Amino acid sequence: MKSLITPGICLAAIALLLHTGLLAPNITLVTSAFGAATVAGLLLAWRFHSSRIFFALLSLFLAQQAIAYFSKGHVGTGPGSTALAAAGLLLPLNFVLLSFQQEKGFTVSSIAPPSLLLFFQSVIVAVLCRPDAAQRALHHASARAPLPFATLLAFAAAAVVLLIRYLLFHKPVEGGLLWALAASLLSLYFGGVGRIPTAYFAASAFILAGAIVETSYLLAYHDELTTLPSRRAFHDALLRLESPYSIAMVDIDHFKRCNDTYGHDTGDQVLRMVAARLARVTGGGQAYRCGGEEFAIVFPGKITSDVMQHLEKLRGAIEASTLTVRGPDRRQEMRGPDRRTQRARRRTQGQAIRQLARATSPTEISVTASMGVATSMREDSSAEEVIQAADKALYRAKAGGRNRIETAASPRRRTRSKAAGIA
Repeated sequence: MKSLITPGICLAAIALLLHTGLLAPNITLVTSAFGAATVAGLLLAWRFHSSRIFFALLSLFLAQQAIAYFSKGHVGTGPGSTALAAAGLLLPLNFVLLSFQQEKGFTVSSIAPPSLLLFFQSVIVAVLCRPDAAQRALHHASARAPLPFATLLAFAAAAVVLLIRYLLFHKPVEGGLLWALAASLLSLYFGGVGRIPTAYFAASAFILAGAIVETSYLLAYHDELTTLPSRRAFHDALLRLESPYSIAMVDIDHFKRCNDTYGHDTGDQVLRMVAARLARVTGGGQAYRCGGEEFAIVFPGKITSDVMQHLEKLRGAIEASTLTVRGPDRRQEMRGPDRRTQRARRRTQGQAIRQLARATSPTEISVTASMGVATSMREDSSAEEVIQAADKALYRAKAGGRNRIETAASPRRRTRSKAAGIA
């Protein structure tokens, strides 16, 4: 949840500084900050192939420029108020549409729709904001007039959609769009032009740029399939460890057989199922995916005797978990050399139905895991030595029948072994 909470804290801090007088930048400084944040965000978005953030920044920039150009410093009169109202409707609409857009980088097919949309929106706003006398009279109001109800409704609806999408997918982009939208609303509320509104526009651009950094961090330090911290995060955690600590190496039993029998899609489901159990390990442990079907659990400040009951509880939870699949992947089944012959193509209808039923009938499978655990015995013990000791214990667990826990300190330790599912 850090990627959702952190931008909100930053925005609250900026609001506090602006409205308490602790931070009083002039208009030139905040305008330069907005321009720098926009350019930096666009470059980052292009470098990291984030077309959604790229067009969100463009949408934000066009909205700010339209309000500044047509208002001439007086938003409450004429075209300026029209530009403000248009930005209040188009910004939340664009952010929601970009949230639903699938990230495909900067291919022609992915950038053409949002580019055309922004172009047509710009044309419409330019037409609506023609400075004729009738329009000036119609939109005459004070510079601090309340935002139209339609604008507030559009922002509220967009905020709900973005929050739901973040809670569903936990992507930093949705969190960035949500808080950038909030900063934009504050900018429009305070008039759209001037020192404080421009500062909020700059904050919105910084939040969007930060979403790219957060996404890059997530990809580098978290495994995309299981959502557990990745091998890189594991090695970084090892650098911060102080003795005593324990490391458990975990390996899914017979995982290759699972892939061969049920297909790689089912294998991915198994990895996610086991990772979900590992993520809830008790005893202060933190699980990491090291690669393939191998995981590691780090217990800072714990020795082997402290963690055994927690590992045994985890082993039992994995053993008790089940996964329902539609049966063996038909692509994995053995086929005879004559499967393309005329005889094979003339199978009876009843045989075809039986084959389909056999291939798609639901099957409930379960897996087990073997574990090896080791503890740093001396102050100068290196993490590599502890990992090697845990790996050796893991090999003994597999050689001893799998679905068990072995310790580096007690090579002859035996725990309950029980076959489950395909393990």
